[in-house]
Amino acid sequence: MAINAYLNFNGNCREAVEFYAKVFGVDANIMTFGETPPDPQFRMPEEVKDRVMHARLEINGTTLMFSDVFPGMPFTIGNNISLSYVSEDLDEVRALFDKLKEGGRVGMELQETFWSKCYGNLTDKFGVGWQLNFGNGGM
Repeated sequence: MAINAYLNFNGNCREAVEFYAKVFGVDANIMTFGETPPDPQFRMPEEVKDRVMHARLEINGTTLMFSDVFPGMPFTIGNNISLSYVSEDLDEVRALFDKLKEGGRVGMELQETFWSKCYGNLTDKFGVGWQLNFGNGGM
């Protein structure tokens, strides 16, 4: 599987994705936070519903993925990129996550999400952000 870049934005993700799609002449696939399945234990704030939860562009054989940060989450221009590893091998996802988290900081433990049976994210001991996902990520 490939390792893909995942870029974060602070409320202007849709504008960035549409810009890059136009520049490279590709179609954008965009899902907002408001389009995600409802969670009865969490009320989605109105101001978040139009922000981009996940977007992806296929550019000349490379996948770029994008999202807006959720309000209140840290955002620093220049540090707004992580690497996304997607695999069809669940044991591989778990093993890589365990190795990468050594000396690092886990943002979200591996767990089932609405798009994957196994997803987690972390920052490794060198400050590199990683997202590990079983399957194609639903998009």
